[in-house]
Amino acid sequence: MRKDYKLEKRKFIIGGFLVLIAIIYGIRLFDLQLNDERYKKSADSNAFLKKTVYPSRGLMYDRKGELVVYNQPAYDVMLIPRDVKPFDTIDFCHTLNITPEQLRKRFDDMRSSAGYSSYTPQRLISQLSTQDYGRLQEKLYRFPGFFIQKRILRQYNYSTAANVLGNLREVSGADIDADDYYSPGDYTGDLGVERSYEPYLRGIKGVEVLIRDAHGRIQGRYEGGAHDIEPISGRDLTLSIDVKLQEYAEKLMAGKRGAVVAIEPKTGEILCLVSSPTYDPHLLIGRQRGENYKMLTKDESLPLFDRALGGAYPPGSTFKPTQGLILLQEGIITTATTFPCYHGYINGGLRVGCHAHGSPLPLKPALQTSCNAYFCWGFKSMIDRRSKYGTSADAFEVWKKHLVSMGYGYKLGVDLPHESLGFLPNAKFYNKFYGEGHWSANTVISVAIGQGEILATPLQIANLSATIANRGWFVTPHIVKEIQDTVLPAELLERRHPTVDEKWYPDVAEGMRMAVIGGTCRRAAIPGIDVAGKTGTAQNPHGKDHSAFMGFAPYDDPKIAVAVYVENGGFGAVFGVPIGSLVMEKYLCDSISPSRQYMEDQMINTSVSYAKPKR
Repeated sequence: MRKDYKLEKRKFIIGGFLVLIAIIYGIRLFDLQLNDERYKKSADSNAFLKKTVYPSRGLMYDRKGELVVYNQPAYDVMLIPRDVKPFDTIDFCHTLNITPEQLRKRFDDMRSSAGYSSYTPQRLISQLSTQDYGRLQEKLYRFPGFFIQKRILRQYNYSTAANVLGNLREVSGADIDADDYYSPGDYTGDLGVERSYEPYLRGIKGVEVLIRDAHGRIQGRYEGGAHDIEPISGRDLTLSIDVKLQEYAEKLMAGKRGAVVAIEPKTGEILCLVSSPTYDPHLLIGRQRGENYKMLTKDESLPLFDRALGGAYPPGSTFKPTQGLILLQEGIITTATTFPCYHGYINGGLRVGCHAHGSPLPLKPALQTSCNAYFCWGFKSMIDRRSKYGTSADAFEVWKKHLVSMGYGYKLGVDLPHESLGFLPNAKFYNKFYGEGHWSANTVISVAIGQGEILATPLQIANLSATIANRGWFVTPHIVKEIQDTVLPAELLERRHPTVDEKWYPDVAEGMRMAVIGGTCRRAAIPGIDVAGKTGTAQNPHGKDHSAFMGFAPYDDPKIAVAVYVENGGFGAVFGVPIGSLVMEKYLCDSISPSRQYMEDQMINTSVSYAKPKR
């Protein structure tokens, strides 16, 4: 009988096809069993519950070892939706003091939240009170699928320094996308030190592996906890602030808007950082955080806005020491160079007013009396000196670079969020506004006395005071003194030297000392302590002038440099000088001398009225 070759060939084709299918199934089964994690996770979720164990967050102490921020336990009601069985909702609501409507809304919000899965733990209710936690713990066996997650919340020993400390908030989707440390429902630092030192404070999470029975009920730790991972606590921080000084400065600023910044000159450590008005940090903890935060954001006085770091103000006459330094460095003046003052700067039909004092006068008396004319004439002598610089624009750029080296116009690099640059115009700015070659010193003369387009933060002004106190160098201002078991970033410890030679600083410091002995800063004098200072009355086109002051003490071995800025406070001597002087005395002496307690009472009890902004 003849073979049917077509049938024979078809047999091999079908056989090969079946073998190929078997190979494909084999590869897929291998992949599913060894490589694909999805089914393994599903199986594990049936057998195990991996419960996150949150670490203790790092504590915060002040520079003297006073505990400022610590932790308190908080409890969230969690559930795994697929494990929830029908339960007595009335009993559940009664236990937690909520209504059935509130419970339904929480379930709806939970299901609509990003990252919801019926197989993974979901948060239903956050931050139970201790009483609610106790009641629920006793009845938890009645509500299968529910469990309690312990978390860490912040607590404060003082009702001060809210802008420095910051607070905690629930993570957003952006936080989770940016850092795989976070999961939905976690908390992260928001504002202040909590935000800028979050990686140090938060610690490392742990895991507790629990075993289920065939009905999904928790039977205890898997293999006696052999597979658990212990959390690692966050690092403690020692802040540079003196919490008592911070409290005192906030008390002096009550009823006023503005800022107080005090720095230890030799180290750059910030001794107090006050933004006024402020708020009690206790408002932003617990279940009322959301409502309180909304209330603060609607407050027209902007208590959440950190004026010490983010407020950009005309520095006024606190800017004049920088002008003296630049003019000396550039050889425009010597300490003996004099300029006239006819109750102000008068040149080519332009007049910048000044108060009565002797004329003509050299640099140190000009600082002593805060003479506008002196620094206008000095600025004009530099910016219009074409024989040295070529053009006014080129001279202006040299002037600006010196200021940048002193910390103006750019961020100083403080270890806190939301630092402002202030504003320092350049030649291009004026070329665009007036036209290239069509402006000179007189066109922009107001910048010579810290007005016009110049804007500075209270931190930048305090840093200038620290630089003069050190006679020519500064350390980047910073709010954290020590980090547990590690070191501060090097950029917070290194000395920085402006482009002005150190040899010129003693002359400017002496002019500031003269201002306290017999000039515009007489109210800054502290019994038994030599103080140097500079007033500032910053013109305000929107209302009453701002009151400013910067100074340092003791004169020969400075321990504190301070800047004060009071919005609409009038002359510098009205609020800026006394507040700055009292802060220095409080830090150096721990008390106010009897002869100056009237001044303390006056500052504490005097408010500044502010008109409501027009809508």
